[in-house]
Amino acid sequence: MARAGRGVRGGQGLARVAVVVRAGAAPLWWSGVFAAGVGVLPPGFTGRRIGVMAGAALFIIGAAVVALTRRKRYTALVHGAARAGKHDVLQDRAVTVRNWRRGHRWWLLLAFAVALGSAFAVPAAGGMLLAGTGTGLRLKAAWLGRREKAAEQLVWLRVDWLDGRGGRPAGKTVKAYRGTGIAAGDAAPGGARRRTAALV
Repeated sequence: MARAGRGVRGGQGLARVAVVVRAGAAPLWWSGVFAAGVGVLPPGFTGRRIGVMAGAALFIIGAAVVALTRRKRYTALVHGAARAGKHDVLQDRAVTVRNWRRGHRWWLLLAFAVALGSAFAVPAAGGMLLAGTGTGLRLKAAWLGRREKAAEQLVWLRVDWLDGRGGRPAGKTVKAYRGTGIAAGDAAPGGARRRTAALV
């Protein structure tokens, strides 16, 4: 873990907001793709053609809803971010991702099972919706990354303000974000792995 710059008194463990948002994108995308691939095999009640068309619509709707939800809340929190304190500890990207995925593992398994089961009614549709939600999370993280680049400031939140599963970075318990320089931590704007060799 790295130390933050000077500013707010009283050290806190801080997690990157964009990393928390992005943490579920890959497991949702890949489980959705697998469920859709397997789910297209049974003809279902609707037939494969209708199932795939319905799945495509659900993919777009799911991605849009997830990507656009609570943007006003995120914008307000980002705009009001205070400078992180010199005693604040920046949580590694891998730790943040691991905490989210461990906390949501049963939900991810349940969603995957439901997506597979739904294929016997509407082939592939459930898996494509699941993949759409993963795409939406990636789009939201990319949107946050663009805001971070424009402001030349990475945004963080207190780890103890996340829920018990390591998620909800814009939930009711989150009072404010904190900001650091654009080079702080081991994740690039938007929450992806930082490509600079010295920081990987």
